[in-house]
Amino acid sequence: MTTLAQISRDLVEALAPMEFGEPVTHVYNPLEYARAPHEAYLERFGAGPKQVLFLGMNPGPFGMAQTGVPFGEIAHVREWMGIEGEVGKPPVEHPKRPIEGFACARSEVSGRRLWSWAKERFGEPEAFFERFFVANYCPLVFMEGERGKNRVPEKLRKAEREPLLATCDASLREVVALLEPEWVIGVGKWPRVRAEKALAGVDVKIGHVLHPSPANPRANKGWAPQAEKELEELGIALP
Repeated sequence: MTTLAQISRDLVEALAPMEFGEPVTHVYNPLEYARAPHEAYLERFGAGPKQVLFLGMNPGPFGMAQTGVPFGEIAHVREWMGIEGEVGKPPVEHPKRPIEGFACARSEVSGRRLWSWAKERFGEPEAFFERFFVANYCPLVFMEGERGKNRVPEKLRKAEREPLLATCDASLREVVALLEPEWVIGVGKWPRVRAEKALAGVDVKIGHVLHPSPANPRANKGWAPQAEKELEELGIALP
């Protein structure tokens, strides 16, 4: 029987042979070194069907990169979701982007905004996950240079990007087939674009909401009410 955990492990296997050159210097895959909390999240909250699948782009350095949970700001993962687990290290670690797991003192702003909204709007995590699930399109973190600057998947070289996207497209189709969502909602525009391409011909509605990143000026003017308005305009009712 296919499970989210099996889809995740298959994705790890498919991505393992891929290589990424300059300007990318380091690649992290938290589905490997943070497998314990990642699969705890899938098993605890991933039972389908779901009404809405929220789809992020790829992990942030202080969120999923540390916890294995999409948008996985540490405090909300540990204290609200009740998930904590052993987190190892990527094969080659960037000195400016150490993996400290649940001991990491930094807070991922995007994840804090998203999960704070879920907590405030739905209360208990079970109430949120009964209808919603959150996943990332690509599980890899790409870093460049001495500072470990984030490099988003769409900025990879074409020869690297195309096989990566094809693999992530295929994995997304499996997730959607398993969870049977009515909606796939990109957290930001790029995941929406990828969902539209990957799920062409699939009976699912696709939209997007504002990304909660602090690099997005609109998100800094109150992300939650704007995202709620966008969901309501799509016809997705909230409690």
